[in-house]
Amino acid sequence: MTDTAQIAKPVRGCPSTMGDARQLNTTTLIRHAARTHPEQEIVYRTPGGGWDRYTYADCYARVRRSANALRALGVEPGDRVGVLDWNSRRHFELYWAIPGLGAVMLQMNLRLGHEDLGYVVGHSNASYVCVDESLLPVAEAIAAHAPQIKGWIVMTDKPLDQIETTLAPLLHYEDLLAAADAKIDWPEIEESSAYSACYTTGTTGRPKGVYYSHRAIYLHATVMATNLGMTLDDCAMFITPMFHGQSWGLPQAAVLMANKIVLPGRYVAEDTKPLTDAMIAEGVTVTNGAPAIFQPMLQYIKTMPVKPDFSRMRMLSGATEPPLSMMIGFHELTGAEVVHAYGATETTPLVAVNRLKSTLKKRLSKGDLWDLKRKQGLIVTGVDIRIVGVDGQDLPHDGHSAGEICLRGPWISAAYHDLPDSEERFLDGWWRSGDLGTLDENGYLKVTDRIKDVIKSGGEWISSIDMENLLMSHPAVREAAVIGIPHAKWQERPLALVVLEPGQEATLEQLHAHLARAFAKWQLPDQILFVESIPKTSVGKYDKKRMRAEHAQRYAE
Repeated sequence: MTDTAQIAKPVRGCPSTMGDARQLNTTTLIRHAARTHPEQEIVYRTPGGGWDRYTYADCYARVRRSANALRALGVEPGDRVGVLDWNSRRHFELYWAIPGLGAVMLQMNLRLGHEDLGYVVGHSNASYVCVDESLLPVAEAIAAHAPQIKGWIVMTDKPLDQIETTLAPLLHYEDLLAAADAKIDWPEIEESSAYSACYTTGTTGRPKGVYYSHRAIYLHATVMATNLGMTLDDCAMFITPMFHGQSWGLPQAAVLMANKIVLPGRYVAEDTKPLTDAMIAEGVTVTNGAPAIFQPMLQYIKTMPVKPDFSRMRMLSGATEPPLSMMIGFHELTGAEVVHAYGATETTPLVAVNRLKSTLKKRLSKGDLWDLKRKQGLIVTGVDIRIVGVDGQDLPHDGHSAGEICLRGPWISAAYHDLPDSEERFLDGWWRSGDLGTLDENGYLKVTDRIKDVIKSGGEWISSIDMENLLMSHPAVREAAVIGIPHAKWQERPLALVVLEPGQEATLEQLHAHLARAFAKWQLPDQILFVESIPKTSVGKYDKKRMRAEHAQRYAE
């Protein structure tokens, strides 16, 4: 049974003598970092592809001017201000300026379709949108869905009269900052107020709004820094997009620890050379991203005559389970640790982090330890978890009993914004993840599948995730996705999509033999399609909804 503290009726004990009236605000993180570490560097990518840098003191001066500029436009506590930008210097400044006023920073996922993105802007009732010059066409495409917008603030190094756009009224970020006061009296914001909002990517229905409180992200930052072992000597690069899930909370954790920061701007998975080169040049020790980014980085590193020393590097990996071959490759070639983690938009997102217990290092073999690294990890302090069976009862933590992962905690969503018909996603204060998983006797979480992705064949379940990971352990396979396809006799049958390593070959029979180590003959995919790429969602996950739709009739006969 799950042992969890009751929260329905808090018990009032002896009053403390602490300053409990002081609120946990995001502003505290940046102003204290700039106060104590004004000389610390922030390195950022320029629009031309080069690199520049400034200090925490320089950044904080612009944050103050940015907040004053927004206040002068009439932005008030509770207002929503959208940001449509890459992982840039100006985006980083707005991470602090907008919430510092008590307003809500609307994270605009630029990989959403224009219709969904327009819905997000309309549903959130955003009043202003700050948009990078390179993304003006995206803003123009959604403007018709957002008639309530009072102004579009273009972020560029060019003067305003050189900007061509149909957006109106059009304002200029740098002009606004130049005219703004350099001093500010920050309000103390009720910590339960939303500091930012992010909308789920809407794989089912419209995107759902998750509104994060100041308290939630403040506490989340401390837990993330602790679990990654971050110190003042670290250098953090934000690879995960800052427009989704606050780049997994790494910006706040890095500022909490006054880390040197590297902002990579715009990049593409097809060319990770600039990211890798910057990591080496700037001494990055903490970063985050999906295997879709880390895999090409490893391929590039393999071509380097002298391999980088990443022995202090912790690479927080999410979105999909990192292939074991990738984790071993980074470790053997560079010394880097790929840290598997688990979370979601609704969880801010940190729920579990896979760091190896010292007690297990002493008694498990090297192979068993690597196999353990495939799991999503240990549940972080502050998060309660239940593994719930189909009958609604808690399942034992034996590493075998799989049920739905349900979560609650100070940074776990308890509702969606202005969406009254979403109660089915919440159970007595617990958020229902939609993931199937197990919790073993050592406390490690393993996600076995998405409930909607598990393959139901002949009355039995087949884990698409386990099959994908075993396929990707084959030396000829770079990527693999497994989906369930409708079948007249067996309800569903697995179909595998495989991307081969350059110059490698493989056959259905060879991959069947490889899978036979862990899967019964009846579980093997009837077909394996060798493809050039696998469709992915905006956050780097396999787009199985799209794949199922494209291949729905493949087993029709």
